[in-house]
Amino acid sequence: MHYRSREVKQVRIVHDCDVLVIGGGIVGLSTAYAITRAAPGTRVTVLEKEPDAARHQTGHNSGVIHSGIYYRPGSLKARYAVRGGAEMVKFCAEYGIAHSVTGKLIVATEKAELPRLHALVQRGRENGIPVRELGGAQIAEYEPEVRGLAAIHVGTTGTCDYVAVARQLAEASGAEIRYGAEVVRIDRRDALGVAVLTGDGTIVRARVLVNCAGLQCDRIARLAGDDPGMRIVPFRGEYYSLARPELVRGLVYPVPDPAFPFLGVHLTRGMDGGVHIGPNAVPALAREGYGWGVIRPREVGTTLAWPGSWRMARRHWWYGAGELRRSVSRKAFTRAVRRLLPAVTMDDLLPAEAGVRAQAVLRDGTLVDDFLIKEGVRTVHVLNAPSPAATAALPIGREVARRALAALAVT
Repeated sequence: MHYRSREVKQVRIVHDCDVLVIGGGIVGLSTAYAITRAAPGTRVTVLEKEPDAARHQTGHNSGVIHSGIYYRPGSLKARYAVRGGAEMVKFCAEYGIAHSVTGKLIVATEKAELPRLHALVQRGRENGIPVRELGGAQIAEYEPEVRGLAAIHVGTTGTCDYVAVARQLAEASGAEIRYGAEVVRIDRRDALGVAVLTGDGTIVRARVLVNCAGLQCDRIARLAGDDPGMRIVPFRGEYYSLARPELVRGLVYPVPDPAFPFLGVHLTRGMDGGVHIGPNAVPALAREGYGWGVIRPREVGTTLAWPGSWRMARRHWWYGAGELRRSVSRKAFTRAVRRLLPAVTMDDLLPAEAGVRAQAVLRDGTLVDDFLIKEGVRTVHVLNAPSPAATAALPIGREVARRALAALAVT
């Protein structure tokens, strides 16, 4: 008996790159940088829908290099912020990027805040961060115009130009950066790779996809066929500039409420010599809604359709009401600032550019507190990377790169 051999056609895919990174913010560009450092010769392409890098979260924050004092010991935020802060200072020094390590004060203005302030001291020590405790009279050593019952000084906090950092990472990575390339469709074939269609009709084929899309990360995950298990709820952070910057020498923060991932209205002397005040945290009516006038009904509908949004609102409505009050009333915002800086007046507050925080919310209404990175077949998704992600960008990038290269090795 004779058997006729059956010819099997093998499909050969020509990939345009090995790893395709979606998102040209500081985390996406740090990932590209880490991949090419860890595995020279790996072909990396970055797709960014904007005409330049760092147009959203990276370019709309206070520029602080965080110490890591706020974050739960052992968490990714704690480990990566402490490590990343030191690395960010070194990176800026190496490439001549403007930066300054000024230290900061965290100030208790009410007796009820004193236990939380002492808890921060303990947390800082557990995270390996040097902290100096101050009585009310000692605050003036650092900030003559600031008043409080007690404070702690954290010497490792600083500021830098994160947009310049992002651009340097893009250049040093050697990756191909495609700007104006909005992702509209993703076709993932487990045995073949990932094909991405951009808004101009270009198709980019890769072996592994990395999602660092920030405000759009959950949407990109779903386009890739993965269930992120969360939704991005955008919170706008509104800032003012201080008309009398001489009132503040460095960085001044209130004692945060541990129930929320926001740090409260604080004072930050930036690299330009100006002092920025804020942010508050109010729901944005668009993922890139930098003002009340920016409304995208489809995105609002997506937020309202997520059960976690309603559960979050019921749980935190009182906190949210205070944030909204400060958003619509400069007088209320001024009162919040005067708790730390009594000399400030409404006339001292000059409107400044706002930012939008990409906050991951789970189905049960939980605000995701730590960095969140998930993997699928041929995919790695960064699903929660708000502050202190800029500070921690270099170690985050290495972790995402490690996972991407592991996925590349098995394809």
